[in-house]
Amino acid sequence: MSETTPSEATNLSYIAAVQKALRWAMESRDDTVYFGEDVAIPGGPFGATKGLWKDFGPRTDDSGRELPPRIFDTPISETGFLGMALGAAMTGLRPIAEIMYADFFFVAFDQVVNQISTMRYSSNGRVRVPLTIRTQGGYSPGACAQHSHSIEAYLAHTPGLRVAVPATPDDAYQMNRTAVASDDPVIVHEVRMLYPGKGPVRLDAPVEDLGGARVVRPGTDVTIVAWSRMVGDALAAAEQLADEGIEAEVVDLRWLAPLDFGTVRESLGRTGRLVVAHEANLTGGFGAEIAARAAEQCFDQLRAPVARVGLPDLPMPAAPALQEAVVPGVSQVIDAVRSVLAAAGSSRH
Repeated sequence: MSETTPSEATNLSYIAAVQKALRWAMESRDDTVYFGEDVAIPGGPFGATKGLWKDFGPRTDDSGRELPPRIFDTPISETGFLGMALGAAMTGLRPIAEIMYADFFFVAFDQVVNQISTMRYSSNGRVRVPLTIRTQGGYSPGACAQHSHSIEAYLAHTPGLRVAVPATPDDAYQMNRTAVASDDPVIVHEVRMLYPGKGPVRLDAPVEDLGGARVVRPGTDVTIVAWSRMVGDALAAAEQLADEGIEAEVVDLRWLAPLDFGTVRESLGRTGRLVVAHEANLTGGFGAEIAARAAEQCFDQLRAPVARVGLPDLPMPAAPALQEAVVPGVSQVIDAVRSVLAAAGSSRH
């Protein structure tokens, strides 16, 4: 389980926290370079790289010598620039590559699944791949089916990849820094609906170790496991349930790979009931992995069947009214908790 370190905090939006992390990476490591569509001169499709072109594009040193740029706008070719980033990582650099929308990973899965994730294993450890891939996914009002996927389960299914799913501005900052410091390929899967939200960010905190879930709300009656956008909804649901006398413990997984199931196991030892909530489609979503491990490792502790909350098995509609009808949120989490507590033979104590 990851522990927070007391530190002076600055109130920042999620996207501003990402900006701070990327600037930290470029300023603290001369071997960091940045690739992606519209990340240099435009400042990033969502503003994450704003200002980096000015400081890390073509420039001169104090003697007037031209320095090579360290941030590059790439062609619209995810396969091409991920291959370039892989080569850079294999030959001594520490690149960050940005996939504009998580949906666009699918055109580059050969690079991700067959090359990036396997290189260290295939070389018997002789070649490392210190590559960070940033992306953002999930729904947003009006976004279509091709721009609304939550693909974290696809990524976590692939051995060799580390998968971060930060839910707060502070984690967006800390986990992006952890990714850049890692000698393994790390995918930071952000969610654009979180970008405007603000929260305290510990800018002077030490770089965290990779991995670790976190209990973000203690409780005794049920464990709600969530990540990314659904952490906020889980916390909101827990507050409403508390008005009914139901104390829900909320666990933010934070990392899907490596998975810290130990924190979930410890929580189930306190509550005996489990709800897993995510935005991705229900079938094959990562919640199924949590439910399966709970059945394997915590069967004697479970007092009721596990409940899962997720998107119905359909493409994301573009109409905001239809999105509102299908996207999981607070009410679905509350309903799942009530169903678990009402399960036959389920006693509150």
